[in-house]
Amino acid sequence: MGTGPVTVSAQLAIPDGEIVERFVRASGAGGQNVNKVSTAVELRFDVAGSPSLPEPLRARLLARRDRRVTSEGVLVIDAQRFRTQDRNREDARERLAEFIRAGLSVPKARKATKPTYGSTLRRLDAKKGRAQVKRGRSTRNWE
Repeated sequence: MGTGPVTVSAQLAIPDGEIVERFVRASGAGGQNVNKVSTAVELRFDVAGSPSLPEPLRARLLARRDRRVTSEGVLVIDAQRFRTQDRNREDARERLAEFIRAGLSVPKARKATKPTYGSTLRRLDAKKGRAQVKRGRSTRNWE
């Protein structure tokens, strides 16, 4: 049900061999079921060493400040929202696909701009006006 490659886009799919899934007990409240059954899924995907990711995409994913990515470049996703192992497995794989999809869009390069001549003049005039107001103050006026 959750096996097979993880399809990210029409051109990109992550094969099963690159994904490591481990089933563990879910944390939190839930009664006896939580204590007996290993329904939570810990999915690991080596972003830094994956041959199926193009180099620019890999660089963008590793550059993101995401706490789920370890210092070795391994993405760790813990899925325990649902009561069944299959649903948690699907959830983890979908979250992996969303993480990679977020890196597919290339951010627009920022172009440095200058303030307009008029805005510079307005700013300087405002500064001169404030200076005039402050120049009129003195400690003697407050007595």
